[in-house]
Amino acid sequence: MSKSYRILILGASYGSLLGTKLALAGHSVDLVCLPAEAELINREGAVIRTPVKGREGLVEIRSKGLPGKLGALGPAQADPGSYDLVALAMQEPQYGSAGVRELMARVASARVPCMSIMNMPPLTYLKRLPEVDVAACRASYTEPTVWDAFDPALMTLCSPDPQAFRPPQEKVNVLQVRLPTNFKAARFASDAHTQILRDLEASVMAVRFAVGGERIELPVKLHVHESVFVPLAKWSMLMAGNYRCVTAAGIRSIRDAVHTDLAASRSIYEWVVALCEKMGAAPADMVPFEKYANAALSLVTPSSAARTLYAGAAHIERDDLLVQTIGAQHGMHNAVLDEVVRLVEAQLALNRKDKEP
Repeated sequence: MSKSYRILILGASYGSLLGTKLALAGHSVDLVCLPAEAELINREGAVIRTPVKGREGLVEIRSKGLPGKLGALGPAQADPGSYDLVALAMQEPQYGSAGVRELMARVASARVPCMSIMNMPPLTYLKRLPEVDVAACRASYTEPTVWDAFDPALMTLCSPDPQAFRPPQEKVNVLQVRLPTNFKAARFASDAHTQILRDLEASVMAVRFAVGGERIELPVKLHVHESVFVPLAKWSMLMAGNYRCVTAAGIRSIRDAVHTDLAASRSIYEWVVALCEKMGAAPADMVPFEKYANAALSLVTPSSAARTLYAGAAHIERDDLLVQTIGAQHGMHNAVLDEVVRLVEAQLALNRKDKEP
């Protein structure tokens, strides 16, 4: 590897997947997380378990002893200016919380390039998309002012296509990959910052991991794309699957959301694709419905957004509301999506009422 980078990742759950992959490729990574998580990760490292094509069971990757370094710290300890890249891997509502909000202000002030691996694109990233009324989208965000100080030229989006979860019976430093697909990042505005992503891409591609006396190629790569629309391919998946885990009868799995009525799933999926293409995406930027529907067969639990909603959260990521809002800006409406938005808002209203003193 020609160059080792220092990377700060906000979020140690899903962020530990990207962080461990980068440490495996020789980079130095710090995860920002809660004190108990940081203490455990610094003591025992992060543990990633992933399926590998052609092998039985799961391959386990432990961050201790990798070519690079993976550590953890609290928000107050992080000095963003000492890193080459900041990755955003928390749920959108968390960025307005005490400690994280102040760290975000320091990140913006340090003018470090930022790559989001959130399902919800940062409000700042929307400014890089043509034909979007960004001001009208602010209501989709829990605390939109968090994003006001960021420069769109220093913000990119990376589609978080790999599906992973923390096994409930394990310690919080363990993450299990269910669907080992790839991270797909849009380029930065500048060639210099994009080169950081391309260097990371190449270093992750080159990794071979020792298992049972042989060195194997691991899944979950980082791919860099020229189009700002490539990460938005996730929107179709979120609307057809993740947010349709919320129903009038309660919560269901992503697999059931997609496959209970495949025709309805295809309809909303292709509606979102049409919206992205109306915004300027090329057909090649999107993922065919058949490929997604096949992948959804393995997604046997509800989405994180639905689980968080039904656990009583007062705020969740509102990709559903964001896509509805941008659709309306382009004269596009979808009855299935409208019903999803209504159901989510009704449950949030109940959750907030329960939290009232």
